[in-house]
Amino acid sequence: MAVPKGKKSRAKKRSRRAQHDKITLPGMTLCPNCGADTIPHRVCGECGYYKGREVVEIEEEMMDEELEEVAG
Repeated sequence: MAVPKGKKSRAKKRSRRAQHDKITLPGMTLCPNCGADTIPHRVCGECGYYKGREVVEIEEEMMDEELEEVAG
């Protein structure tokens, strides 16, 4: 039976594990209602729609303020 010859350092151990434990971004899809990027199986953060119906009501005032900030 194989036996390790010595203790592995923390850096060596962590660099080996880093290959398998790396965090990846979730796949993104386009919202069919507004076209924004959304995470699959989640309510769209831009328009509040999920599966063709409005689930969360988004305040229009917030959207108007964001448009004013972008316009200058």
